[in-house]
Amino acid sequence: MIEKFKEGRIINVKIASARVQDLGTNRATKKRKYKQTIELKVLKMRDMCIASTATYTKTNMVLAAPNPIRSDGILPSELPVVDLSGERAEVAKLIVKACEEYGFFKVINHGISNEVIARTEEAGFGFFGKAMLEKKVAAPAYGCKNIGVNGDMGEVEYLLLSATTDSIAHISKTISTDPLNLSNSLSAYTEAVKELACEILEVMAEGLGVPDTWVFSRLIRDGESDSVLRLNHYPPIINREWCMEKDKDKDKSSQISKVGFGEHSDPQILTILRSNDVGGLQISLPDGVWIPVTPDPSAFYVNVGDVLQVMTNGRFVSVRHRAMTNSYKCRMSVAYFGAPPLHATIVAPSVMVTPQRPSLFRPFTWAEYKKATYSLKLGDTRLQLFRNCKR
Repeated sequence: MIEKFKEGRIINVKIASARVQDLGTNRATKKRKYKQTIELKVLKMRDMCIASTATYTKTNMVLAAPNPIRSDGILPSELPVVDLSGERAEVAKLIVKACEEYGFFKVINHGISNEVIARTEEAGFGFFGKAMLEKKVAAPAYGCKNIGVNGDMGEVEYLLLSATTDSIAHISKTISTDPLNLSNSLSAYTEAVKELACEILEVMAEGLGVPDTWVFSRLIRDGESDSVLRLNHYPPIINREWCMEKDKDKDKSSQISKVGFGEHSDPQILTILRSNDVGGLQISLPDGVWIPVTPDPSAFYVNVGDVLQVMTNGRFVSVRHRAMTNSYKCRMSVAYFGAPPLHATIVAPSVMVTPQRPSLFRPFTWAEYKKATYSLKLGDTRLQLFRNCKR
């Protein structure tokens, strides 16, 4: 289904889809058995992950202060959904509309296989399920609680990798007893989401009327692209007594959570995000209202980043978002951050600049913007530093 915007409402447009004929009973049976095997492995790894988190939490007393966040300013709402199997011109309109209004949308029928997704989730839960000493071997790619270098903290542990086959292969040797399998799984996923990001960016360019439809995606396809893959693991609240106490008041307990990853925007061009079936992601509207994102493990979520806001001359908005923890279940997300090469100059295409809408931002390199990003706190607004003063 394509969820289409019209007069402030989303209406459903049925898209005819062709039935896919069965390619053979034996082949279908093998695929079903393989999928069931992968799902069982993922569940087993998730249980190991929870057990490992519980041991680490008890040892380090991280739950001494729960720091609850209440639901003031949180509003459940429908968010745009784009079916990539739809008619291309219509898909382009929907994507542009979603990026202008939210800077965020969900994509379905994205073409990435369940096998690639399942193997990556299995690899992620397998890594985070290891003992803390084993995970720390992966430092500085591995981190726990600290977010950046400026004192930001969260209830999260992560694995941050350069999105290249060589980089993934190298780190796999230090964190896995089966490095080839891990490397192949993460590399296949990275290539798949990279292609998805490029496809979406090219459809965006078409929808914006940019003659060079590769103007955005070319930066990610470049061999020197600074793109990264990040696996985030948000442990559950292990302190059952505290949770049970809150459960005495169901209305209040359902409105309390902890910040896993604080409010921020992504500095890159575009983010392709997927998580398991546990909620926690929230996006912020301009009026400060937070919208919780319903998890859908079969779909991907797309965030507009700061660089894309600049390259569309402010027409698209870089969405501010955060991740909250769950009281009883661990959440794992995998994010691909599509970024330009460090030397690339970030500037809006000429078609995006008009006398009525002059250039909002001065030209800068990705290296300059990245340096500014790392010099500030997580939630700081960075784009203001690059505003064009000549307006």
